[in-house]
Amino acid sequence: MPASRTVLLTGAAGGLGTLMRDLLPGHGHELRLLDMRPVEGAPEAIVADLADRDALREAVRGVDAIVHLAGISLEASFDKILAANIQGTYNLYEAAREEGVGRVVFASSNHAVGYTPRPRGDDPLIPIDTPRRPDTFYGLSKCFGEDLAQLYWDKHGIETVSVRIGSCFPEPTSVRMLSVWMSPADGARLFHAALTAEGVGHTVVHGSSANTRLWWDLTSARALGYAPQDDSEPYAEKLLAEQGELDPGNPAHTCLGGPFLTDPPIWPY
Repeated sequence: MPASRTVLLTGAAGGLGTLMRDLLPGHGHELRLLDMRPVEGAPEAIVADLADRDALREAVRGVDAIVHLAGISLEASFDKILAANIQGTYNLYEAAREEGVGRVVFASSNHAVGYTPRPRGDDPLIPIDTPRRPDTFYGLSKCFGEDLAQLYWDKHGIETVSVRIGSCFPEPTSVRMLSVWMSPADGARLFHAALTAEGVGHTVVHGSSANTRLWWDLTSARALGYAPQDDSEPYAEKLLAEQGELDPGNPAHTCLGGPFLTDPPIWPY
């Protein structure tokens, strides 16, 4: 697939959206920004809610692809998750179908498989086809998004790369995050690969950097042309000195979903 000329970036005012709106243009993508609140420094951005199907259809009109980051990114009540992450994602795919947009990059999450035990010792890396085990209503919404992407590929021919993002921040903030961290620069590299790889159908990939302490397999991401260049290890000494090693008796340390498994979830994660 040729490099996309125009990409709709939803959730452009959010944390990840802010990072990507600065980095993706460096990979040759012209961005059209959308969020439910104004985007600082971007007066031309579209301000619209995912519930507004007319606004979504107008927003996707004429774009080559969509990077869908919008929605609630932490646990919330089921009703809120239903409206923003489930109904909202459906509305976006319908707009894409109606306007003939052929490629979506969907921000899925490690929380779609959050109850998957983390590897220990010589255990193999977690494969991309590990059974889904959502840890929250938020994680459940990401399972729905992946299934919706599969349906729209099989039924309507819209290609999607679902990226199960670990944690994408300027630097990791916890010992757990050393294993699932994706640097912003690697995030942009992965989204670029997802936008431009040929024949993706519906492909699910893990989203992280090439961390020394990596928990999951990046093979399907590398198959798109993703070549991660960063590693969380330079941050390890400081974080371990502050927080200590992962505790096998702590539910936030035993499974992929981390503190989302605690009740209530512990922030930040």
